[in-house]
Amino acid sequence: MTTMARIAGCLLLLLPFAAQAQTAPDALVRTTVNEVLDVIKQNKDRQTLHDLAEKKVLPHFDFVAMTRLAVGRHWREASESQKKALENGFRSLLVSTYVTALSQSANANQTVEVRPVGVKAGQDDVTVRTLVKEPGRQSIAIDYRMALGTGDWKVYDVVVENLSLVTNYRGSFASEITRSGIDGLIKTIDDKNRKLAQG
Repeated sequence: MTTMARIAGCLLLLLPFAAQAQTAPDALVRTTVNEVLDVIKQNKDRQTLHDLAEKKVLPHFDFVAMTRLAVGRHWREASESQKKALENGFRSLLVSTYVTALSQSANANQTVEVRPVGVKAGQDDVTVRTLVKEPGRQSIAIDYRMALGTGDWKVYDVVVENLSLVTNYRGSFASEITRSGIDGLIKTIDDKNRKLAQG
């Protein structure tokens, strides 16, 4: 399994992220992990997992920020319609990748240790550090970078074993933009999404 697939699978541990600003980010992660593992244990049907992702993960990930960071300096060159197309395409790409990874790798034997986070008054950006454990396999260190937006905490990047999801995409996106421009990147993302949808 690729590193990015492992990242995607681990990301879904935050699916039922019932985020509220007055609840500490680490507490949100800790209290929701068991709910996700219960879902995985009962049903790993792809459509069920996709529906779960659409309903639970999207409201708690800042896809605008993630797309902007992944596109990097080229974001300023994009028109508003191109930015929207990039955001929608990247969102679909991540969800499809998450569902594939979850159906293939996540299981009920996983446990997650969440490290305490001390959020100071006025602090609006934190990193929640976790350790995903599974019998017979090496533990995986995962850091969730989160920002406090309008009323709730949202994930804008995930770092697995020092590999940033956003940074990983930034390199491939920059290469595609250099080759064929922003519209070329949009087409490439759309093509990947069509292939993923076909299974």
